[in-house]
Order: sequence, then structure tokens, then C-alpha cells
Amino acid sequence: MKYNPIPERLFTFNRNTLINKLKPNSVALIFGAHQMPRNGDQYFPYRQNSDFFYLTGIEQEKSALLLFPDSQAEELKEILFILKPNKALEIWECHKLTLEEAQSISGIKTVKHLDDFNMILHNIMCVCEHVYFNLPELQKFKAEVPLRDAAFLEKIKKDYPTHKYERLAPHIQEMRLIKSADEKEIIQTACNITNDAFQRVLKTIKPGMLEYEIEAEITYEFLRKGASGHAYAPIIAGGKNACFLHYIENNMTINENELVLMDFGAEYANYSADLSRTIPANGTFTSRQKEMYEATLRVFKFARSLMVPGTTINKYHKEVCKKWEEEHIKLGLYTSADVKNHKGENPLWFHYFMHGTGHFMGLDVHDVGTRDTELRPGMVITCEPGLYVEEEGIGIRIENDILITEDGNKDLMEHIPIEAEEIEEIMNRG
Repeated sequence: MKYNPIPERLFTFNRNTLINKLKPNSVALIFGAHQMPRNGDQYFPYRQNSDFFYLTGIEQEKSALLLFPDSQAEELKEILFILKPNKALEIWECHKLTLEEAQSISGIKTVKHLDDFNMILHNIMCVCEHVYFNLPELQKFKAEVPLRDAAFLEKIKKDYPTHKYERLAPHIQEMRLIKSADEKEIIQTACNITNDAFQRVLKTIKPGMLEYEIEAEITYEFLRKGASGHAYAPIIAGGKNACFLHYIENNMTINENELVLMDFGAEYANYSADLSRTIPANGTFTSRQKEMYEATLRVFKFARSLMVPGTTINKYHKEVCKKWEEEHIKLGLYTSADVKNHKGENPLWFHYFMHGTGHFMGLDVHDVGTRDTELRPGMVITCEPGLYVEEEGIGIRIENDILITEDGNKDLMEHIPIEAEEIEEIMNRG
């Protein structure tokens, strides 16, 4: 791993919290992620299942966690299973965790090799009543590739058909919404590394560069500062490309007098940052670009002020859209009369702002939580209003990561340049 060690107290606390949510005489099974084949005999770089990492801190493939809190034997209450060290495998790949190393990372006292899994599981299944499985339950996404948890669930149901099977995902999702002090520190580090990359771009970007050259500058700074890489596919969109919300080709030339929309974030210790900035390629906004940028920044600051305990993303998004309607009229995109007379399916503002104002963040850049989840202290969300005027070849998005606090919120990216004058000053400093 490239990051500083995470105190095992984080994972121990997470497991204890989860255990207290289980029914009596229950076993919970959570599996690490599959290695994903790329082509030939190659795999994609390994990324651990976020829930498994949240409970164990283990990033090694082919790992499993078994929780049986009501066991009469202390050594069976928590069991982590890992690969058995194999000298031949390590020669080709790298060092694999020893039992002692896995204990130190996870805080789990009983660590066994995966070879022992089936026998131990059978003994526990003979005395437990409920079996919890962790299947993904995201409202807007369903993976085509089944997780190890889903595949093993089908097998265990055949072997033990009379047990009562329970959902683990709702419990873990509720837990992951509230970030601990350790998690906040990790996310802040991811944000700081993202700032370093943005500062690098401000000093290196110039007309004539290709979008992927900017991506390369960001990637370099991420890896240099200990991030594992990008938390998601970065968007580097010059000119009209910024009007495509998930433009990730990043292969076009950045032209003089164009704006460049950049949406990127570092992944540090598996936690995400998510930043959007829009800057002038030549270091100076035109009057129209600045007019649009300032309007977006006003909406950003307004939206951020609404992100407080007790509200929801859906609730404040409605207020943000009203604010955008006012700003659109000021920008001359349409008139008050147009709004009054409009009879289309979508409101006029939707033509220029067609995505949400934010989403939850954490171990995943689009983290657990829904648009109707009530905000509470300890949650982290993005604030990301955008303005997309395809007719003028201008797309602008401004995005920071916001921690909800007892008395409002804290902008975790408040140190990252955002004012138009500050951006121009850094770009033209020489």
C-alpha cells in the first residue's frame, strides 16, 4: 500500500457496530472482491470491495470475513480468512500477508488460511439460525458481473436450505454514511492531494496541449503524493466537450480562448475526493466566460449554504434549480416571459443544468445514501452545480466536497482556488 497505515481501531469499531445490529444466533459472511480479468493472463489492478475494506482494512484478494458474535468459543466470534503463503506465487506476484500481518491491520485475533474456511463454516452453520449476506443494493446501478458474495449465496442456500437468510447491505450502508474521525482525516488527505494536482495544472496548462496531457499531469501528482490513482475516470473537457457530462475520451486539443472543465479526484487509502474546476486555457476569462463562471460560483455558494443537518439532496436541489432559473435569466439564456409561457416536459432551466446538485462520498465516489437520505453530522457530500450552454460551446462545473457538521457544514476543499481572479493570478504568475 502507498498510504500511511490506518489504525486498526477504525475496522474494529466498524465490526463491533455491525455486530450489534445482527439478530441473535446469526453468522455474517462478507467476501473480498474478485480479481477482474483484463485479457489473456492479465488482471485489472486490484481494488478491494469497499464494504470488506471498511470492516477489515485488508486489500488482498481471495479474503473472507466471518462474524459469529454469539459463539461460545471466543476464537470463533470473528474470523478472517486469507490466502496461505505460497513461495512460488510470491516469486511471480509479491509478498502475501502473513497471519500476524493480517491481525495487525484488521484487529482480528483469529486469522486463518482460506483452506480452513469450508470446515469452520460447516461447524458454525450447524448451530446458527440466521445467515447475513452482503449483496449490493444501489438504487441506480446493478452490476452485470456478480460479486463473490452473490455466487457463494447460491451455493450455501443449496447446502443449507432451511436457514433464515438476511440482508446485510442496509446495515453497512447506514454505518458508512457517518464518517468517523479517522475517515474524515483520510478523505481530507485525498482532498489535499487533489488540490496539489489542480495547482500543478494551473501552472502547466496552455493552449495547444491535448486533454490527456493534462490528465497525465494530474496522474503524476496523484501517484507522487501517495494516492493509488484516480477515484474515477477523470474528465478533461475543452470547449464544447464540457457539455457532455461524462466525457472521458480526453483526446482533443485545447484551443486558445476555450474553457477547460476538469472533474477529477484522488483515491487515497481507498477513500475518494471529487473536485470540479473550470479554467481558461490561456489564463484569462473572456467577459462572457467570466459572467457565466461568476453565475455558477454564486449558485455553488448558495447550494453549499443549504447543505445542513435535517435537509435532503432532493429538498435543496429544488431550491438550487430556482436559483439557476434566476441566473439563467440574468445571463440572457431565456426570459421571465419564456418561463411563464413554457409548456415543455422539462422546465427551461433543465436545458442548461440537467444533473443533480450533489451526491454522497466516501469509500466510493458515488457512495451509499439516496437523494432522500436526511443529512446528519458526519456525512460527506459533493456540491456541484453546472452550467452547460452548448450553443456557445461553454460548459462550467464547480464542485467541492462538503462535510456536514452539527452547526452547518465544512468545505473540505475550501483551500483549493475557486475565485476567478485567484485562478487567473496563479495561471499568469509565471
